[in-house]
Amino acid sequence: MGFARACSVALVGVDGVVVEVQADLEPGLAAFTLVGLPDKTLTESRDRVRAAVVNSGATWPQKKLTVGLSPASVPKSGAGFDLAVASAVLGAAEVIDPAVIADLVLIGELGLDGRVRPVRGILPAVLAAADAGYRNMVVPQQCAAEAMLVPDVSVLGVRSLRQLIAVLTEAEVPEEEPPDRSGRPDPMLAGLVVPGAGMGTGTSRGADRTGDGGTPDFPELSDVAGQHGARRALEVAASGGHHLFLSGPPGAGKTMLAERIPWILPPLSRQDSLEVTAVHSVAGLLPPGEPLVARPPYCAPHHSATMQSLVGGGAGVPRPGAVSLAHRGVLFLDEAAEFGTKALDALRQPLESGHVVIARAAGVVRLPARFLMVLAANPCPCGRHTLLGAGCECPASVIRRYQARLSGPLLDRVDLRVEVEPVTRSDLLGHGGRGESTATVADRVREARDRTAARLADTPWRLNAEVPGHELRTRWHAAPGALAQAERDLERGLLTARGLDRVLRVAWTVADLRGRDRPEALDVAVALELRTGIARGAALAMGTGS
Repeated sequence: MGFARACSVALVGVDGVVVEVQADLEPGLAAFTLVGLPDKTLTESRDRVRAAVVNSGATWPQKKLTVGLSPASVPKSGAGFDLAVASAVLGAAEVIDPAVIADLVLIGELGLDGRVRPVRGILPAVLAAADAGYRNMVVPQQCAAEAMLVPDVSVLGVRSLRQLIAVLTEAEVPEEEPPDRSGRPDPMLAGLVVPGAGMGTGTSRGADRTGDGGTPDFPELSDVAGQHGARRALEVAASGGHHLFLSGPPGAGKTMLAERIPWILPPLSRQDSLEVTAVHSVAGLLPPGEPLVARPPYCAPHHSATMQSLVGGGAGVPRPGAVSLAHRGVLFLDEAAEFGTKALDALRQPLESGHVVIARAAGVVRLPARFLMVLAANPCPCGRHTLLGAGCECPASVIRRYQARLSGPLLDRVDLRVEVEPVTRSDLLGHGGRGESTATVADRVREARDRTAARLADTPWRLNAEVPGHELRTRWHAAPGALAQAERDLERGLLTARGLDRVLRVAWTVADLRGRDRPEALDVAVALELRTGIARGAALAMGTGS
């Protein structure tokens, strides 16, 4: 009788559970039994592992073989357990020393020829193993750079089972030359990126690159003609993490403005980069060769997206949705009024909590969802309702129904509401000069965030939009009399209690942009104008750029 064990990791969302893979050999009729709540893909590993072991030059044990995955109560899915199963079987057959693999975490899929194929979710899996106290990892060579992002772990990247057996038996390691594809894509990388899973997702790479002629290889804010008020709202949103609603006729530049927000946001911190990379790795959106997402992501799903694609879900174990793919970045909902009402209202919980909890029969998954939401919508189905002399023929009842698709509770969670005016001929031809560049605005946003971070240094919050209203009212006080106008709006029903708290948060962001120690009456007036859309003449005096 032979027994050996190795370790792998089961992913539930972006959280991992270390799984002990146990192999037991007993005299009897040759058979291979796999237990421990495996899914269909994992059950098929019996044939993959057997073929891989034989084609790697090792002898398959002709005995009764039982492989158990412990803890048995945790659902296990995917082909990432193949390498651990093969190692445990070879350990039980004494091809390799069982003591060598006892505390080794192995993740990878095996091809029938013994090659080790990369799998998704390497980063969260290695993070979970490191948190559980494991320090030695074996992963596919193509994923080694991703695994090495985790500190204080030793990572071995292998291209084949033959190489792993040689390393574990201290034999000469054979060279596994990659096949010459003559410029064609490497088929071994096919499992890393899932086509069509991104829903308009980009990871905002290339902020430091320049194209031909030295021009920046990213969207320039100065390319937006006019829209001075909307540009100021973008700056406030990026500085404080406030959600933004852009309303205006088609062609006014709403999408152009939204696409430039990720580039005025500061680069991700190391911890945020690991969080974002983990989500994108599980979702199959991490491009090979770029293991770390350093810039805030940008996700723009189509208005036909379902509720499951927005918040996460799917058959079996729930997968990350758009709100998680936009974690620490921007979620842009263009033509927001065309989205399904249930899909939009499902955003209300993650907007408040910064995470989404999905309950399914296969388990409950908690996914991160701390994002900056940008909504863009036309004023009516034809888009010409606010244009003078444009000939809008939409009946008043149709306009009301169209605008009511964005529910009051959802809009109450949006801090900034801006009317995007049509671009004038003077602005379009550049007679008024170009607006400020992305780099100039990004510098001001970074300075404002630094002031916010210094004030919130000893708290669990990082941005003004995250601070509870009670804390702002009792711990950090505005200037005397600064909230008088906001309190009157609350009494008149123009603001809800949540709305007053959000006005105060925006006022703190405006004060940070202006370099003030606390909000004054003008800062609160700017916040009220951005919140209610009622012109008060305050935004013109904000002094945060053109």
